Order: sequence, then C-alpha cells, then structure tokens
Amino acid sequence: MGRVRRTVDKINQRLTVKLAATILAGSTLLSSLLGFFRDRLLNSAYMPSENGALAGYPVGLDAYTAAFMVPDFMFAVLVSGALSVTFIPVFNERWVKGNKQSAWQISSSMINFMALVTMVASVLIIIFADPLMKYLIAPGLSESGHALAVSMMRVIAVNPFIFAIASVIASIQQAVGRFMFCALAPMIYNVGIIIGTVWFTNGINLFGWQIFDGGIMGVALGVVLGSFLQLIVSAVGLAGLGFDYNFKIYWRNRGFRKVLSLLPARSVDQGMDYVVSLVEVNLASRLADGTVRAYQQALTLHLMPINLIGVAISNAAFPKLTEHLGEGRDDLFQKDLRSLLRIIFWMALPVAVVIFFTRGYVVHFIRNGGNQLIAGILGCLVVAILFRTIYHMAARAFYARQDTKTPLYISIFSISLNIILAIVLSMVLKMGAYGLAWAQSTVAVLEVVILLVVMNRQMPKMFDLIFMQAIFRMVIAGIITGVVCYVGVLVLPFRYHDDSFFSAFPKFVVISMVSFGVYAAASKWLKLSEIDPVLTRLRKMLFGRLESMR
Repeated sequence: MGRVRRTVDKINQRLTVKLAATILAGSTLLSSLLGFFRDRLLNSAYMPSENGALAGYPVGLDAYTAAFMVPDFMFAVLVSGALSVTFIPVFNERWVKGNKQSAWQISSSMINFMALVTMVASVLIIIFADPLMKYLIAPGLSESGHALAVSMMRVIAVNPFIFAIASVIASIQQAVGRFMFCALAPMIYNVGIIIGTVWFTNGINLFGWQIFDGGIMGVALGVVLGSFLQLIVSAVGLAGLGFDYNFKIYWRNRGFRKVLSLLPARSVDQGMDYVVSLVEVNLASRLADGTVRAYQQALTLHLMPINLIGVAISNAAFPKLTEHLGEGRDDLFQKDLRSLLRIIFWMALPVAVVIFFTRGYVVHFIRNGGNQLIAGILGCLVVAILFRTIYHMAARAFYARQDTKTPLYISIFSISLNIILAIVLSMVLKMGAYGLAWAQSTVAVLEVVILLVVMNRQMPKMFDLIFMQAIFRMVIAGIITGVVCYVGVLVLPFRYHDDSFFSAFPKFVVISMVSFGVYAAASKWLKLSEIDPVLTRLRKMLFGRLESMR
C-alpha cells in the first residue's frame, strides 16, 4: 500500500505551466482519439452509409444525441461554471497565503453543496424527461425516437451528480498545480462509453440471468459507467495533498460565500451557451432523420482543436495568472496573458486552415467513407475553431480578476444573436444545418472581438504595435499554408471509395505534415518568436543524442 501511495505521489507532482499545458493537450488528444473511435463504432452500427447500402438507425443516434442535452445543460449551469473560473481563484487566495484550513473548508463545502444541488437536478430530469423531450429539446423526433430519447435521458440523468463531485476534486488538483489525474479522467470516461458500445449493446448477463437485452440503450449504460470510472480516477489524484474532507457545508466561510457570489454570473454565462445547443437540436430535429447526429458530430470535430489548444493552455495557465494577481503583479499578469494569446492564435490558425481543406478526411475518421453533410457543416465551423480557441483564454483573463459579469453581458448579446441567426439562416433562408453552423461562426468572431476590445480598455497598452504586427505576420503565414494545403488536397484528394481508415490516413498525414512544415518555415521567415521553442525542441530530439556521443 505504501509503495502504491509513493507511486501516486510521484506521478502527481506539481507541474510548470508549460508542462501542465503539454500534459492537458496530450490528454485531450488521446481522449479525442478515443472519442473518434467511439463515434466510429456508433456510426458503423447505427448510421446509414452515404449510398444508402446500409439501413442504419439514424433515429436511434438522434435520440442518443438529444438525450444528453438536459443533463449536460444542468451540469454546465450548476457545476462547470463554478469550478472552472470561480473556485480556483478563491481557493488560490487562501492556498498561497498558507491558510490551508480555509482552503479545505471551501473544498468540502463545494463538494457537498454541488452534490446536493445536482442530486435534486438529476431527480427532476428523471421525473420530467418526457415533456422536456417532447416540447423543448427535440419535438421533431418520431414517436419511437422520442420514447428512446426519454429512456436514455433518464439513465444519463445521474451524470450531473457524478460529474459534480469529480469536477470539484479535479479543480482542487488544478489549483495546486497537479494535473496528471484530472488529465487522465476524460479518457477513462470515453473508455466507459466504448465498453457500452462494444459489449453492453449485445446485452448484459449476470450469473446466467439476462438483466439487459441490449441495443443502443447499452451505450447510455456505458456513459454512466464512464462517469463512475472518471470519478474514481479523479479521486486517486487527491492522494498526497492532505485533503481534509468533512461532510459539512461551511456557510460562514468567507471564501465559500465568495464562490457562491461569483457563481450566478458565470453559471448564467455557461448555461446560455447550452441554450444555443438546445435551440440547435430543436431546429435540427425538424429536418431529415440523422441531421441532429450529423450536426453534433461536426460540432464535436470542431471542438477537438479548441479543447486541445484553447482549453488545455488556458486551464494550465489560469492558476498561474490568478497567482500573479494575488501577489499584486499586474505587470506579469499582462505579460503572460499577451504571450499566451499570441501562442494560442499561432497554434490555432494552421490547424483551422488544414481542417478546412482536409475536412473530408477528418469526417472519414469517425464515419467510414465520410459524409458530405458532416463535412459541409465542419467547413462552416472552421472560423469558429479559430475564434473559440482564442475565446477561452480571453474570457479567463476576466475570470482571473474575479470579473464574471463582463463576459456574461457579452455572452447575453452574442447568444441572443446566435439564436436569431440560427432560426433565420436555417429555417427562414432554408439553409438547414449549414445555417446553424454559419450562425456559430459569425457569433464566435463578434464575441472574441468584443472581449478583446473591452480587455484593451480595461488594461491599456495590452495590445501594442508589436502584438498587432505579430498577428498580421501569422495571418500571412496562414495564407501561405492554405495555398499549400489546397494544392496537397488536389494532388491527394479524398474519395468516398476510400472505405477504410488506412486507405485515407496516409494521404491525410502527408498533406498535414507538409502544410504544418510550410507554416513553420513561413513563421521562421516572418521572424515569429513562437516558432523558436519548437525548432529548439526538434533540434534536441533529432540531434541531441548525436551531439552527446561526440
């Protein structure tokens, strides 16, 4: 037991921002790859082929997708908004000053409070699943699709409760610079869904008794299994931190009350993002069978680089930014923030360009043979990839200063506009799912521009001439990369008869590697400092061993 404890302590050491961002990005990448595999399994089993050769079960996948909406909405409103940007700054204020007793009281209070609130929410979801699905989420589903979606929602309803506890535990670790186990947790969640897809859909036998007949409901059971596994992995990461948990809510703790005071603005902000998702699913359910799933698949694909770059870097940097402010070092805060925004833009730009031109390949990886609808939607979402990646870091600049109201006001405007555009473009102008995607991209641009303008007013000289010149040079490098990538796709085009993963993957790798190589060369030519650490690391990897042998 002692050896296991020492191993956990060694793995769960405090990390630098750079290493933490690398680990979170690597975890996000692996989790996304598992998600690709999960979706590929689901699509192979239930989604009809491009030429209609397979009957498929698109209604089942639409129901599965719709079943997540309310549980995810509840989690976003009640939990994630509180933990990602309100809990960590307040916790860190106590932690850096050595007041661990207060920090642990805040932690215990948050676990107990969130568990209580989400337990009530889960019960309400189970009770009102039928009218919620019928009148709010997906009124366009067929009778069989509606019944299946309601049943699956009631199974998945336990997720907010489990995620609430796991998220508080993960936030504690992030606040003190421990990222390893909270990075592993999302991967384990996908493993649970894969288990449900591969095994539970064939039925569950226990000691000779058939306790579950199988079908797509098995995937919902896999979701719950993944949630429990994620909680267990997150809890292991508390080892060695000296966490003093008490089954009590410390209402008199000023830090806990501070978190609660910051929570409403951020929760409304986070919840309004999901209101857009609810509206989009509602509109998509009125289109052809399979449109709900197709649109959600495109959204999932566009979220991968956003999570890989924007979320990973901003989550890793956020505790450090709050420490700078806690120490009264506004100069270091602005310097690090400016550097982080440059890095994120520099990394996200070529990724967005490559995804746009290779979107046929990208869709093929989650659905054999590709899908024109998903690829078309993904193409419309490419602009959102770039700006949503920047948004996460820009928003956290306000949250680090414990300002949750400014992002909220901007979100209210942006989300209201998104809903209006979604209805007009998809229904009035008959653009269908493409209209939903264009609404997302348009609003993503406006939201980030407004955030940066307000940020520059609150922090004068934040975006100086050097910063703007660097962004301009990055855009030039991106244009050069786009031309090269377009030529690569013409030379190695994706064809829908590429009916296996390995028939398309080599061509995708060649196009991507050449494009990113050109972007790196253009960055060096344009004297962008962001390329220097990358080249230094590559030089050490390729020639370091040879130099050490001399």
